[in-house]
Order: sequence, then C-alpha cells, then structure tokens
Amino acid sequence: MPITEILERNAALYADEVSLVEINPDIPDVRRSWKDYELVETNPERKYRREMTWREFDDKANRLANLLRERGLEKGHKVGILLMNCLEWLPIYFGVLKTGAIAVPLNYRYTEDEIKYCLDLADCDVLIFGPEFTGRVDAIKDKIPKVKMRLFLGHGRPAFAESYYALTACCSSTPPKVPISDDDNAAIYFSSGTTGFPKAILHSHRALMASCEVEMVHHKQARGDNFLCIPPLYHTGAKMHWFGSFLAGSKAVLLRGVRPEWIMRTISDEQVTIVWLLVPWAQDILDAIESGEVDLEGLKLDQWRLMHIGAQPVPPSLIRRWKKVFPHHEYDTNYGLSESIGPGCVHLGIENIHKVGAIGKAGHGWELRIVDESGDPVRQGEVGELCVKGPGVMKCYYNNPGATDEVLKDGWLFTGDMAKMDEDGFVFLVDRKKDVIITGGENLYPVQIEDFLRTHDGIKDVAVIGLPDHRLGEIAAAIIELKPGRTDTEAEMLQFCSALPRYKRPRRIIFDKVPRNPTGKIEKPRLREKYCGGSLVEAQIESCQCE
Repeated sequence: MPITEILERNAALYADEVSLVEINPDIPDVRRSWKDYELVETNPERKYRREMTWREFDDKANRLANLLRERGLEKGHKVGILLMNCLEWLPIYFGVLKTGAIAVPLNYRYTEDEIKYCLDLADCDVLIFGPEFTGRVDAIKDKIPKVKMRLFLGHGRPAFAESYYALTACCSSTPPKVPISDDDNAAIYFSSGTTGFPKAILHSHRALMASCEVEMVHHKQARGDNFLCIPPLYHTGAKMHWFGSFLAGSKAVLLRGVRPEWIMRTISDEQVTIVWLLVPWAQDILDAIESGEVDLEGLKLDQWRLMHIGAQPVPPSLIRRWKKVFPHHEYDTNYGLSESIGPGCVHLGIENIHKVGAIGKAGHGWELRIVDESGDPVRQGEVGELCVKGPGVMKCYYNNPGATDEVLKDGWLFTGDMAKMDEDGFVFLVDRKKDVIITGGENLYPVQIEDFLRTHDGIKDVAVIGLPDHRLGEIAAAIIELKPGRTDTEAEMLQFCSALPRYKRPRRIIFDKVPRNPTGKIEKPRLREKYCGGSLVEAQIESCQCE
C-alpha cells in the first residue's frame, strides 16, 4: 500500500484532530491557525506556535499535487524540496508523492554548488524553496535549465520564483487519484557526502511503507503518543522515526531549535511522549540539568515514556547518566543508513537496555550478517563489515550503477561499517571502514578510543582521526572539545589514556571544537583536511615521541 493512503486514512478518521505542531522559540508567541497564517502571507510577522489538523494536512498535500499535475508533472518527474523544518514541509512532501512524482529533499546546509549538483544529479524538474535559500538559488538559477518551475514558500518572494501560497490556494483539495504501486519510485535522498559530493539514493513506496511498520513495531506508537521531531526533515532519520507516529495517527511536534531549555519546555508544554535525540543533544540536556541551567522543577514530564538515539555510536556512559536523571524512561538505540531508508534495520530494543553500547539485532523484517573482505561470514567476536537485507534497502544510487554495484550484492547492502557480534547475538559497531587507523600494522578503531575518552568528566565531545607518520604510517590523534570552564592539558589527557593498551593510546591531543553535521555525525573529513594538510600538523607529528 502506498504511504499516501495512510494520510488519506488519517484525514478521514481523525479529520479535526491536530496532526502537526510547529514551534519556533526564537520568535514571539503569537498563536494563529494554519488558515490565518496563509491569509497574512505579506505580513513579515512569524509565528511561535502553529498547528494543523489531519484534514488540513491532506488538503494541503492535495492542492500541491493538483497544481503540479496541472503544470504537467507525471510519474518519474522529480521535485526538489529545500526548506527549513516547518509546518509546510510534510504536506509538500506528500503532495509530491500523490502526483506519482519523486520527492527530492535537499540538505539546508548545501552551498549553491552542492544544490546545483544535487538538482542536476536527480534530474529535478521543480524546486520548492524557502526565504533562507533565496541567495543560493539566485546564484544558480541560470545554471539549472531543467528546473522549469520554482516555487517560493514564505515572505519576500524573489522575481525569479512563483508563490507557493498563491498558486496552491487556487487549486482543488480533491485527491488527484493517480494510481501508485508499491514498486513505484517515491523519493531520492542524498548520502552524507563524506567521500566527496553526495550520491543520490532512490527508494520506492514499498520502502517508505516498510519504514512506517518497522518504527511502529519497535517503539509501539499508539494514538495517544506525541512525537518530538528536532532533526532536519530532509534526512531519513527524523522523518522515518515520525513515520511510526504517522501510521498510528498520532500527533507530532516540530521544534526549530536544539537548546536544552527549549527541548525540555516543549516536552512539558506539548505533553510529548517520545523524543528522538542525537548524542550531542542528550549530552547538552544532561549538562544543563547538572549545572542548574535547566530546572526540572515545575515541568510536566511524567508522560514522557521513551528517549531513543541514533545516527552514531552511543557511549554507554551517556545512557547511565541519562537513567540516573530519568530512571523511568524506556531507551532504544537505532541504527540505519539513508540507503536502508533510515533507522531500524538494526535496533537494540527497549527491553535490552542491559546491552547498551550495542546497536542491537536485526530489526523487524530485516536480516544481517558480518563478513570479511571476501564476503564470507566472520566468526563470532571477530570484526567484519556489517551487511543488511530487508524491505527498506534502496533500489540503487540514481544515475550511478558503478557505485550501486559496490554496495548492493544479491540483495545485501554492504554498509561500510565495521562491527562484531557477541555471544548473545548483539552487534557492536567498531568503526566506519574508511575511518580505521592502521598504525604499525595494527588496526585501531577510533570509536573504541572515543568511547573511552568520553568517560573523562572534562570532555564534552571527542573525535579520533589518523595523522600520517613517517615510521608507523599513521598515528591516532584525539581532537577534544572540553566542557566550558575546563582547563585540562595535553599531558593530563595523555596520562588519562595510559589506562588503554599501549597501541590504542592517542599519540596527539588537539583541543578544538568537534564539528558535527545536522544529523549528529562527526565530520571527520573536515578534521582530516584541517589537521593533515598543514605545516603545523607536520611539525606536531615530527615532534611526537612515538614508542
């Protein structure tokens, strides 16, 4: 069943119930309805809190679908979506799907060159964008001739685009009734681009629907739940976690901001029951509570039942801290890739908190195995590459058969993540295949060193990368971001690391901010570029006393 039918079902069954809420704490609290907001398009005043019913959600999707159909869009055409998280985002996404066209969400951090690259790679015919991107789109508008239609959502419409609000307001809210099958193409997502420009990942309607079912089975969303969505909607992680609530017909809140006090206040005010966090956000919340910056007194948090984390390895020490503050919370770790339609192909399970540190076992409807360089399964406890197989595996890297063949083999997706399995069948991530450091013939897995360093009470964040060394080939360097007010030295950190086996100890300590992308992943290519290319680093390496 195509995922668009779930929206139509929700609109029929729960027409006047709230489906989505948008909260932007940076602007004044002026409560207006969805309809009021559209009627004052020329008013630059923005709203703190907006909400939308299921009927309005479906109507908005239908209006956009009918507009696109009137303009000649058919199956196989592509629509780029370049928006910050907002109440309009998901109706636009579903409006595209209802036409039978392919939705192409774009990273809001893309430069103008990256936007052009992705629009060209995905063969986009339409671009829907917001005011934050006017300058970037203006810079490339004459370089993307295939994009015949440009729709602008917001105030201050540029001359080179048409008004999304004005055009959709004149369109019918009747469903377009385009026949869509499970095998039809639905969406193109982009890889993180850690090895260059991103690759375009093509998914079917069947994969989107599978993501709904996996999420609901894993986290037991019900009609009474309320899901807090903070990560960017262009990414599979945020949207696919919301898919479980979407399937249940339950409410969700879109929060534009990650400050701990905003998150905690929203959970209290909106009576949120499920929160998906990234590791840095969870750490910031705990730090804010422990420092007194956030006071839990007076907040209504008894309804909050589940906190789960994904997108990167989760330090067990973080969850131990979390359970001390929130002992009644259920907890889950989620593992997935955009190539496997986001989260859920592997998950810990809320009943397995005793295994925190593992990413878990194969998710609902999924299979997994760990293989060596020849593709043969490794023995229990040995490190190999994690492979997954299931209903959410991508169709291909769009327009890139060579890259597709490298990672898709007999239905198995080779993830590029190195992992091992314990005696109970739980999988532990070791590191990204390309991030392994080979020092003096020994394989070092940075995640293991990072997990150890995170137990230091002065460290806020850490990333371990390899630096070139004339004798050992590579050495491990720890980029450490200290907590505010800490003045720890390199010598003190090296002394702390003496508890590690000698070959695993970082040979360099560098104090700096640890960069993360919008989905929480450490941007190690940026760190390698910064610290592997300059004379300063070469001097540091030369002065390092390697044992």
